[in-house]
Amino acid sequence: MTTPVVLIDYGIGNIFSVTRALTAAGGSVVASDDPMVIAQASRIVLPGVGAFGDCMAELERRRLIGPILDYAASGRPLLGICVGMQVLMRTGEEFGVHSGLGLIDGVVRQIGPTTTNGLPRKRPHIGWSSLLPPRHRDWNESPLTGTAAGTSFYFLHSFAVVPDEPADVLAETKYGGEHLCAAVQRSNVLGVQFHPEKSGPAGLALLHGFLTSPGSAAMHGQTRNDRPAKPSRTGNAFDWDSKLEPPMMTKPS
Repeated sequence: MTTPVVLIDYGIGNIFSVTRALTAAGGSVVASDDPMVIAQASRIVLPGVGAFGDCMAELERRRLIGPILDYAASGRPLLGICVGMQVLMRTGEEFGVHSGLGLIDGVVRQIGPTTTNGLPRKRPHIGWSSLLPPRHRDWNESPLTGTAAGTSFYFLHSFAVVPDEPADVLAETKYGGEHLCAAVQRSNVLGVQFHPEKSGPAGLALLHGFLTSPGSAAMHGQTRNDRPAKPSRTGNAFDWDSKLEPPMMTKPS
């Protein structure tokens, strides 16, 4: 039995690869930028590549910001991938300061130019990196249930999410000696910085976990993080009314 899922197709994101991965994970995918389709969805995925500001501008141009915020307020599951995760935040600092969706409090900042040892750090962060649970929570009853700490996922990014609240961090990765936020979760809203569609079996397991989540009651996982997402339009600068694309990969043995 497949699970219906709407993939927001706003002209930014690797729609083909994400569709293929969601289908392999058990989803019945409809790619759409129709606000009515989004409003009626049982779960949605927001992909994204490129720059934070460009993604927000395109969502605004297609008048999708209001429908996404209203959808998130309903408690139905929402997954943001890569820049789709970043725009869940309040602001992004890529090529200027831009307002995000504000579903999770936090900012998106460029990864620092040096490692913790003072050596030059390669940017973008590209390739396989291990996923680790933060100190304050585990992955029980989250879409990462069953994923072993240290499992590798495929990353490609130069900017990283910095949530205001540690409780919103679902997973971290270590790069250049620094712990970076790799996944966020607040109630029904989930975001991953890595590309599950390019992360082989581990990525498909994550997508399956998202597809089988019943909604906000299960998405928050921990009682320590049961605050609702923040879909209010207050403070959002948007009115209601390049890219490296590796193929889907399997981590080398």
